Amino acid sequence: MKTLKVVLLFSLLPSIGHPATPEAYSKLWHDPAVAERIEHNIEKYRKGDATIEVVDAAGKPVRGVTVVVRQQSHEFLFGCNLFVLDQLETPELNAKYAAAFTNLFNCATVPFYWRDLEPEQGKPRFAEDSPRIWRRPPPDRLVKWCKANGITPKGHALMYVKNKFMPDWTNRTDAEAFRRQGAKHMAEIAERYGRDIAIWDVVNEEIPRLRHLKEWHTVPNDFLAWSFQEAGRLFPKEARLLINDGTSEAHDTTSEYAATVKGLLQRGVRVEGIGIQFHAYNRSAMLAGKLYPPNKLRDAYEQLGQLGLPLYITEITIPGTGDDGPALQAAIVANLYRLWFSTPRMAGVTWWNLGDGTAFENENKVLGGLLDKEMNPKPAYRELDRLINHEWKTSVTLQTDVNGKARFRGFHGKYSIQLTVGGKQREFAFELKSGTGQNRVQLTM
Repeated sequence: MKTLKVVLLFSLLPSIGHPATPEAYSKLWHDPAVAERIEHNIEKYRKGDATIEVVDAAGKPVRGVTVVVRQQSHEFLFGCNLFVLDQLETPELNAKYAAAFTNLFNCATVPFYWRDLEPEQGKPRFAEDSPRIWRRPPPDRLVKWCKANGITPKGHALMYVKNKFMPDWTNRTDAEAFRRQGAKHMAEIAERYGRDIAIWDVVNEEIPRLRHLKEWHTVPNDFLAWSFQEAGRLFPKEARLLINDGTSEAHDTTSEYAATVKGLLQRGVRVEGIGIQFHAYNRSAMLAGKLYPPNKLRDAYEQLGQLGLPLYITEITIPGTGDDGPALQAAIVANLYRLWFSTPRMAGVTWWNLGDGTAFENENKVLGGLLDKEMNPKPAYRELDRLINHEWKTSVTLQTDVNGKARFRGFHGKYSIQLTVGGKQREFAFELKSGTGQNRVQLTM
């Protein structure tokens, strides 16, 4: 088998310049109150203070040690769906897709759409050698790949009961039959992946289901609470269970979404995160300042954040069509990611389709990928690379003082620490965690 080695030199790419965006859009995002708040919150919520103390074998402090601190990964989850891994037309395209993914993301959404996971009753497509279905690679393959690349997998979704995503063999009119089938479905997934997948969308798009019942499978009246109760019983406490809903539901009818989550919490149901979609197909309305301006986004996230749960942007599409489309997409993406990264309760942000041509049906028309159809980086990808891998990563060189201490402030995540003194050198690992006050570590030379 031919082995392909793809090296992505994104760090050598210059920061791109954006075209002239509409005045209304620029005013919204460049308003000092908006920009300063974003930068202040990134500094406050995404970084922490750390103290490194170097001692000798007798426990005495060592001064003058050169300390090289390099961040290796983020605590914050930057993700994307992994729906077309190894499914592109050529080995070269597959290699470029995988390399682009690992360069940028530390979290991957794994598909568990019931229709394609179990097209034939009793024969789920878990195993790597399962028959191929476009955008639905077997979970075993994706979990294995995530482990090999140090990426956190996220399951999507345990219960997404829109008819088009449900198997033909399920009973679409019998609620109690669904309860039995659904319980078995969740139990099988939990048994196989409960300890390998740390985050799950338990129920997807509940509010749209209630508004358009004819498009959705018949379920019991207590469907939402029942789904979370089952998941809470089946999955280990280490797994994080999320509710996930649509773009307008989270941003336009935020109170309704918040009330839905609050109702579950009041019943003592295990809900551990709030998922928020962001498919914004009307780019012109965004650029005109009419669709999801920064203050509206901030207000929605503050309202949802009052429930005390971590927030996740779970699905993102920003169109890249038109002559200036890729550059305009990049400008919007940079602004949104800055705002999301600055949101206090936000724990992760997930792009949806990495490459153009890898989306679902008509969604491909908007060219919402970060890569083009040849899996080459578009301006939006380069912007995210600049932010995630450079601006939001800490790398410093220090020296210990008379007390053997070196201090720095850095982004939360995992670090390598290299100590050098008197011609001797040692390597250590260190994690700068959020929510722990000042992080301290003592290292022995």
